[in-house]
Amino acid sequence: MVTAPARWFSRPAARAWTCPPAPGGVAAFHRTLPGHAPTPLVELPPLAAELGVRRVFVKDESSRLGLPAFKILGASWGIYRALRDRHGLPDVPLARLRERGPVRLVTATDGNHGRAVAAMARLLDVTADVYVPHGVHPAAMAAIKAEGAGLTEVPGPYDEAVRLAADVAASDPSALLVQDTAWPGYERVPQWIVEGYSTLFTEIDEQLAAVGAAPAGLVAVPVGVGSLAQAAVTHYRSGPARPTVLSVEPDAAPCVLASLHEDEPVTVETGSTSMAGLNCATPSTLAWPVLRSGLDAAVAITDPDTARAAKDLSALGVSAGPCGAASLAGTRAALDHRPVLSPDHTDTIVLLNTEGRAANPAIL
Repeated sequence: MVTAPARWFSRPAARAWTCPPAPGGVAAFHRTLPGHAPTPLVELPPLAAELGVRRVFVKDESSRLGLPAFKILGASWGIYRALRDRHGLPDVPLARLRERGPVRLVTATDGNHGRAVAAMARLLDVTADVYVPHGVHPAAMAAIKAEGAGLTEVPGPYDEAVRLAADVAASDPSALLVQDTAWPGYERVPQWIVEGYSTLFTEIDEQLAAVGAAPAGLVAVPVGVGSLAQAAVTHYRSGPARPTVLSVEPDAAPCVLASLHEDEPVTVETGSTSMAGLNCATPSTLAWPVLRSGLDAAVAITDPDTARAAKDLSALGVSAGPCGAASLAGTRAALDHRPVLSPDHTDTIVLLNTEGRAANPAIL
């Protein structure tokens, strides 16, 4: 356990790191899901004027496949690939997996991932059990229950809820653990979940091109255990664009920032924060090597920072919960360090609004 580090880290040389892209077929799979549509990429000229750049866009995940967050992208692909693997099936329609007998989906969550797993369980007509740590908003827990899942409150932090979910799944042969963080011996499903997030970045590229914008020069990513940031780094370090990929964490739980400062994965002592979905003590072991090599900037922000950002986004017509608004708050802080950012950040900044107000209505 380490104490919280300074609130800023940069390694601009990471922008030159390269890696293989996410596998093909993920976006095509998502297009088969009921109600699929790309989420909006909203241009906000007032923010561009404030930040002193040409164009600012918000990738608005406040309504993705009927849920108020992006997590369904990873949960759906992760569950689909895991069930295919369990039954030894090739590339088959999701409907075929409903015919393969009972399964029990088990996960731990700070809110949005658990609801996404519960929604997939409902779609597949199977059972889901979700474990939530102390501090998850009652509205988020109610939403998980409304999807038909069982819910267990754990009187401890996120890491403890993950351990309990893993133990429960290991004791039941019918259970499938669907966790969006990895640890030694448990990495295949988290990797599939990360692959699922690639659809979000493919959409951003297509949407920027459609409006004649320059490729992203800075992409701000809210971070918990680092899985979404892993997907962002994989996307932007496997193609021609070389933006600053900026991770944003609450100062109450800066596990990736602390790990970057230590140059090794560490566990931090977490505190209370309105950014419940980012309140994680330890980076994913799957995400860490990618973030260490390819993430070139990281920042920690306060609850008042993200509250202000959420109100400003709301005034501009974007529904943002505290985790989603963190991207704007983090970008404001990062622009104090302009010399280490990609020169292209002055052309196009993309903020990931990872959740809408409905996911966590506590701050507005």
